[in-house]
Amino acid sequence: MAKRRIRLFFPTDLITEPVVYMMGKRFEVVTNIRGGEISGDSGWLYLELAGEDDEIDRAIAWAIETGVRVDPVEGDIIAG
Repeated sequence: MAKRRIRLFFPTDLITEPVVYMMGKRFEVVTNIRGGEISGDSGWLYLELAGEDDEIDRAIAWAIETGVRVDPVEGDIIAG
């Protein structure tokens, strides 16, 4: 099982959509939110995905298709 940490940036029109929930439901990945912030009509969060590499890739590709920006995260995640 692989683990990958990413940072998601949500634009105004997607801030209320259940993107993380759907990533876990549609793909065989475990989602673990490590931190984030919602400010007004936008937001971001740190997310750790666990599963097979190809399923993680598919989940990330789907999130990008919905309009969420996805950036890789290296090193430890410190919320706050």
